[in-house]
Amino acid sequence: MASEFGTRSQKHGTQPSTGMPGGTGTPKKKKKIFVKILIGLVALGFIGLLSGVGLFWFYAKDAPELDESRLSDTVSSKLYDINNEVFEDLGSEKREIIQPNDVPQLLKDAVVSVEDKRFYKHNGVDPIRIVGSLFSNLKTGGLQGGSTLTQQLIKLSFFSTKASDQTLKRKAQEAWMAVELERENSKSEILTYYINKVYMANGVYGMETAAQTYFGKPLSELNLSQTALLAGMPQAPNDYDPYTNPELAKERRDIVLLTMEQNDKITEEEYKQAVATPVEDGLQPLNQSTADRKVIDNYVTEVIAEVEEKTGKNVYTDGLDIYTNLDMNAQKYLFDIINTDQYVEYPDADLQVASTVIDVKTGQVKAQIGRRNIPDDAQLTENLAVNTGRDVGSTMKPMVDYGPAIEYLDYSTGKMMVDQPTTYKGTSTSVFNSDLQYFGSMTMRKAIVYSRNTTAVQTFDAVGGDKAAEFLKGLDIEFNPIEQANAISSNTSDLGGGKYGVSSLKLAAAYAAFGNGGTYNEPYYVSRVVYQDDSVDEFSTESTRAMKDSTAYMMTDMLKDVITEGVNNAAIDGLIQAGKTGTSNYSDEDLVRMGMVGQSNIAPDSSFVGYSTHYAISVWTGYENRDTPIHSEYWGTASDIYREMMLYLSQSVSNDDWEMPDSVVRIGSELYVKGAQTQTPIYTSEVQTSTTTSESSSESSSSSSSSSTAEEPTPTVEPEPTPSSEEEPTPSSEEEPTPSSEEEPTPEPNPTPDPTPTP
Repeated sequence: MASEFGTRSQKHGTQPSTGMPGGTGTPKKKKKIFVKILIGLVALGFIGLLSGVGLFWFYAKDAPELDESRLSDTVSSKLYDINNEVFEDLGSEKREIIQPNDVPQLLKDAVVSVEDKRFYKHNGVDPIRIVGSLFSNLKTGGLQGGSTLTQQLIKLSFFSTKASDQTLKRKAQEAWMAVELERENSKSEILTYYINKVYMANGVYGMETAAQTYFGKPLSELNLSQTALLAGMPQAPNDYDPYTNPELAKERRDIVLLTMEQNDKITEEEYKQAVATPVEDGLQPLNQSTADRKVIDNYVTEVIAEVEEKTGKNVYTDGLDIYTNLDMNAQKYLFDIINTDQYVEYPDADLQVASTVIDVKTGQVKAQIGRRNIPDDAQLTENLAVNTGRDVGSTMKPMVDYGPAIEYLDYSTGKMMVDQPTTYKGTSTSVFNSDLQYFGSMTMRKAIVYSRNTTAVQTFDAVGGDKAAEFLKGLDIEFNPIEQANAISSNTSDLGGGKYGVSSLKLAAAYAAFGNGGTYNEPYYVSRVVYQDDSVDEFSTESTRAMKDSTAYMMTDMLKDVITEGVNNAAIDGLIQAGKTGTSNYSDEDLVRMGMVGQSNIAPDSSFVGYSTHYAISVWTGYENRDTPIHSEYWGTASDIYREMMLYLSQSVSNDDWEMPDSVVRIGSELYVKGAQTQTPIYTSEVQTSTTTSESSSESSSSSSSSSTAEEPTPTVEPEPTPSSEEEPTPSSEEEPTPSSEEEPTPEPNPTPDPTPTP
């Protein structure tokens, strides 16, 4: 069979198989396929290369002109006030230029070792560095840069340093300009431009300036440790600031020293000695602030933060024109009130103050002082005006209790309440008024004027925690979670990095919403930013409806009485304004720890917030050490500061009253939500009488509060919407905010509301 027909291989004219899979023709086929694939890859690579080159040239042709003046120009940012006057130029006056021949070899070695060890070998772009960075990033998942020192100089001089701007187009333009710069300038000139250009923290530009500012001597006189410190700072100057972050600064300095040792620029012995040197060695006290800088230091801190948050730009390196909402005259006046004894008497130099002035209609922050008696060398000091860690006391009541009661339960200002012994829900913990007295039945208006804690907590229970939190949310205030004690206190165990709790800034903005018909404006410092390419970003507030206009008007009407009938030292003759005090207290545990058991005339915090139709002003006072108490004779300091500032501001604006909206009805001296007012109350012979003055008599007070007399009738409580019955978190002595214990005007017993006839 085989001989007749032959094998399949013979039949098809092929050679017998050698036993290898695929036969003897397979290697040749594979070779041909391999060659074709190789040719294809080479072709694709060539096409890719041509495409890459084409794309590079497409991007590079639009690169800025290589203007060498920009290599030496400052890139500081100018801050303007509302009159377009420059009030701060970040860095422009803090710059010492060094010439190429004067740059110490030690500094050259340090900079090149840590930033670009192949600096003297490439022509502006380093392919080896780029490939090395690529493999390193693929291996570690990091973002190690491949830019040369020349490219970094180009970026600092001509482009934004914003991370989102690091596009392929930008990289191509940087590379092209770096090559051009290397063709026109020597390595020594390029390195000197870089040394003079870089930002070195604290408003300082250039390493020569940094040497003079930080060590009090020129670069040529710095030792190895000091030189390495400066050489390492430009990568992240604020992070490696030896004044504020000495540990990070030392880590970075030691990296510089290690690269110098690895590149044979210093010996191992020199490396060990320098690493063992404290990073603070030779540092001089900073002495940069002028008197004017002290005035605006806290405001500048917030401007910088807001610009970086909204634009991603670096104010120290991107050369911005920043137009702010600062009223410089108001800022200086507020500074003088807080830092001199010309207007207000202070107990000592250590009492701290945080105050914010906001335009009611726009949310613009017009002035802000974040601390008192800051040192002469102040530079971006902590701003206590944005700190939410202290207690604003009873200023919470309109925002947590009474405002929500009007908003959700249609309470009238004449709503009857009972100032009587009260405990926190689910506990035996008593709620005390500051005077340790109870005064029985009174209207909501009087309860606010006399700042009764018991009625505030009762109202919080009626509203419910969820609704109270919802109302606060509209004012950009949150607690996690809100607790019953927040009815009279802003204390919270969770600050959330400033997200939770109340600051001077938040307090002024929230009360401004009451004065703005219920519309909340998010406070802001910056109105416009102009970039180096003349493009502009405009900013305005985000306005939201925080409450009904009826709630805002009725709340304001009652808070006007707080000033006219209660906090007399906040009153300004003839000025229409509204406001509220807030004084916190020490817990029993605090008093035991402080050795002040039984003392009721001390407090850790005292605040005041008030507003007109034009401005809202908040003031917090207290000591940085919370255990240092404010004695009762100085609880009014906050309202004194408010009065002096509002008096100044009101001189340049009209004295307007708030216009009652159609949603509100006035009956006698009280206000009602339209459609929710009730019929004339029926008077009975029952009366709530003045009660206890101490905790020990609380029980008897409770029984006497319902005693009967025919001599002084009190109106029956009018029907109100059914209060919320939702459960609130059970107060805890360890976790619950400490209730405020505020000293307020003492009311006469049994204040009786005006009759309220049917409309």
